[in-house]
Amino acid sequence: MNIQIINGPNLNLLGVREKSIYGDTGFDDYLEDLRQRYANITINYYQSNVEGEIINKLHEIGFNYDGVVLNAGAYTHTSVAIGDAIAAIKTPVIEVHISNVYKREEFRHKSLLAANCKGVIAGFGLDSYRLAIENLLNG
Repeated sequence: MNIQIINGPNLNLLGVREKSIYGDTGFDDYLEDLRQRYANITINYYQSNVEGEIINKLHEIGFNYDGVVLNAGAYTHTSVAIGDAIAAIKTPVIEVHISNVYKREEFRHKSLLAANCKGVIAGFGLDSYRLAIENLLNG
């Protein structure tokens, strides 16, 4: 089984930025833990701060992977294009957020991606990624 994790803008700064919201663990450390926990599957990782690069990655893997775990960051609330890319591919996508976006600014309450995703997981910290992987494995 091949799962692709895609992180969007500013998520390369996890462990450094706004620790009160995102925690103090960098994503590379968390990714290693995920790969050890799910040693029987391949977990690929991609991060970009550029909207078009995220779309290109979805197109690249969207017909031959078993699942995508996507944290599009702020693009969640602004990118019709990423939403369209999700709709165009066959691989199921689960939208994840580290923080509970519904406890934050009003503009974060609207996702332009969710309608094209298998589901949305938000507010469980980095564990949101594990929960998404569990869903992809079980269903």
